Amino acid sequence: MSTLLVRNAALLVTMDAQRREIAGGGLFARDGVIEAVGPTAELPGMADRVIDAADQVVIPGLVNTHHHLFQTLTRVLPAAQDASLFGWLQALYPVWARLTPEMLHASTQLGMAELLLSGCTTSSDHLYLFPGACRLDDTLDAANEIGLRFHAARGSMSVGVSQGGLPPDSVVEDEASILRDTQRLIETFHDPARYAMQRIVVAPCSPFSVSRELMRDASLLARSFGSSHGVHLHTHLAENDHDIAYTREKFGCTPAEYAEQLGWLGPDVWHAHCVKLDAAGLALFAQTGTGVAHCPGSNMRLGSGIAPVRAMRDAGVPVGLAVDGSASNDSSHLLGEARLGLLLQRVGFGATAMSAREMLEIATLGGARVLGRDDIGALAPGMACDLVTVALDDIGLAGADHDPLAALLLCSVPRVKHSVVNGRVVVRGGELQTLEAPRLVARQRRLARQLFGAAA
Repeated sequence: MSTLLVRNAALLVTMDAQRREIAGGGLFARDGVIEAVGPTAELPGMADRVIDAADQVVIPGLVNTHHHLFQTLTRVLPAAQDASLFGWLQALYPVWARLTPEMLHASTQLGMAELLLSGCTTSSDHLYLFPGACRLDDTLDAANEIGLRFHAARGSMSVGVSQGGLPPDSVVEDEASILRDTQRLIETFHDPARYAMQRIVVAPCSPFSVSRELMRDASLLARSFGSSHGVHLHTHLAENDHDIAYTREKFGCTPAEYAEQLGWLGPDVWHAHCVKLDAAGLALFAQTGTGVAHCPGSNMRLGSGIAPVRAMRDAGVPVGLAVDGSASNDSSHLLGEARLGLLLQRVGFGATAMSAREMLEIATLGGARVLGRDDIGALAPGMACDLVTVALDDIGLAGADHDPLAALLLCSVPRVKHSVVNGRVVVRGGELQTLEAPRLVARQRRLARQLFGAAA
């Protein structure tokens, strides 16, 4: 039995049903599950591990609903810096075709370290190309070592340029092989249990890189395991104007209609971006409980537009936050992404379009709902002990003590002081505890140089 006590927080933000914010608060957890939350004086006085959160804000761990961790190796590629989505992809496909298993492992851990230091305790990742001996297993091993709660999406591309798709033929796979490997991964690694640290997601890449048949068969495969098994579906949809035009030209419908025709709507499905989701599509998503991963930084970087998150929320569409990238965002800072998301909604829809508290809800409870989880996203008895703390003596937060929660999103974006995942302290005093960050950085830089040298 292992216990954890967090005490004396300047402010503990629960995101529970009452949205309590407790001054001088704390929590007590046993074996990774929260047992008590409240004022410090009402909690047990001792535990195996104690975090004194004096002069710190404690919030639920943030949930990242869409990422491509392998892309941390290819940040700011000059040929792709000023490109929109399709041109950006075409510049990067040849580089990604040279990935190795070591590169997948390294880039996963580097990106996860960046996520952990920026407030994230649960992340999805969408890996959709597997050159050489690369397998999704490489990223699963990496996640286990660093200690992040992980939803690994087995992506795929099956329609290359010769068949009218966007990717080169050299990076696409046979569809039967894709489905066989996806089934193997689910049967080997997927954990449907409450508090699971690892789940598998079925995730063909996009309408412009897979066939309608693969989309249909993927949805059938995921659902063949039954609702209790919790195998979810994920893809990119309605990201920019070119994406919309491709779907209309090739399939004669809108992206939302495409999703509906192929069984890609429902509470077990979430789509990345949805910047160009029209009113009919938004209504369809709301009616079916289909989720959206909002990626503000990537949408800005690629000039895709402003996703109508305010309208989505008002309609009842489940929305989570995502960093995407890291070659279309070039950053994996999830707390920074929350700030971008808040400000971008105000740019698009007015100063009252999004508050700091609502954006924090999107980044916690919203992400949990999108991933199909009811055990993360809030600090309450019975929930997983996933939390982060942020020190208020940070130079960028000084003078904001009157509303420290809002300061996390409206002031200079800080790094976290502590991060706890499943009751395990993985960041303490701003330092990663599970792996050595300098070694991760050195390995990443070496492999990035090797990758670009090989692709030259």
